[in-house]
Amino acid sequence: MSEEKYSEQCMAWISLNMAGIGSSRLKGLLQFFGSPDNIFGKSAGELKKVEGIGDEIARKILSLADGKAARRELERAKNSNIQVFTLDDEDYPFLLKQIYDPPIVLYAKGKFLVSDKNSIGIVGSRRPSIQGRLNAEKLALELASRGWTVVSGMARGVDTAAHRGVLKAKGRTIAVLGSGLNVVYPPENKGLMLDIERDGMVISEFPLGTLPDRENFPRRNRVISGLSLGIVVVEAAEKSGALITASFALEQGREVFAVPGNVNLPTTRGCHQLIKDGAKLVQGVEDILEELTTECSGSMFQSDCSGRVHSASSGPEEKNMPLSEEEAKVYKLMGREPVHIDELTDISGMESHKVGPILIKMEIRGLIRQLPGKLFVRK
Repeated sequence: MSEEKYSEQCMAWISLNMAGIGSSRLKGLLQFFGSPDNIFGKSAGELKKVEGIGDEIARKILSLADGKAARRELERAKNSNIQVFTLDDEDYPFLLKQIYDPPIVLYAKGKFLVSDKNSIGIVGSRRPSIQGRLNAEKLALELASRGWTVVSGMARGVDTAAHRGVLKAKGRTIAVLGSGLNVVYPPENKGLMLDIERDGMVISEFPLGTLPDRENFPRRNRVISGLSLGIVVVEAAEKSGALITASFALEQGREVFAVPGNVNLPTTRGCHQLIKDGAKLVQGVEDILEELTTECSGSMFQSDCSGRVHSASSGPEEKNMPLSEEEAKVYKLMGREPVHIDELTDISGMESHKVGPILIKMEIRGLIRQLPGKLFVRK
């Protein structure tokens, strides 16, 4: 967002993010007060009428009501060449906007591209075996060579290997941080972060200066999966952050892939359990692309032989693209007049976590398009 676009609503979004307002509280506040800027200026008593807003959160909101902290935050961002995207920005990434709890604000170095809709996340152990590290780097390199954006968390181990694989291919990668964008973690990845910024992106939902506390990383993980069409897990212990990312991916309607490994290594047990639970076993990049392009030719996306996803301009009948029963149900409810995602959810009688992914699939296929404010129309 450029400086001239910093409206009162933008400032309100940033202030809410700095107050630590989560998605469930935000939805309650917006339903009650209508828009982000209407939330500020209310009394503590009025704020606490919203479910989930107690004394502490009310105090935080009131302390930020004058907008001074938000203005200082924007000035710091500008001085560090950091862009700030809010949830109602047109440039906010489409796939991420469709998850249940998208970040209110994204801080970014680099630009979001249309091609980032073709993204795969790669995650895994911070202490992988040599083979696990090589697997992550090779998969990332081959995906990048075929035009896919690779998303990861810039952590030690598998994440670092994945980013480096993309850089070797001179491809595009997005790093999602569990700290403020001006806090490099792990510190030894400072050079890697600069390399990623050059042709890719580094992003974070956390206000500037936020330290990499433990509780930040699950929130970071849902963003990795939210930006991706699928998640590849390369070495993960039975209880690991990578498995949390895989769980988020399933909740968000994304594909989950897992790379098997040495049965004697504790860092492979999580991957083997994922495979037992139905994750796609990955021996090479073709296993990933085959799964996605099979769905592309059916009910999800269109693709060319390189595995890259493209939009179509005609309806499903004209392109002979059969819709699933649920997709057809949602498509029939849409016309040339914009309709909000919540209205589609209510009218269809479907659960909201199902409607979002269906809309994503139809937009990528070129059947519909999204307008600002989560409104959708047929093309």
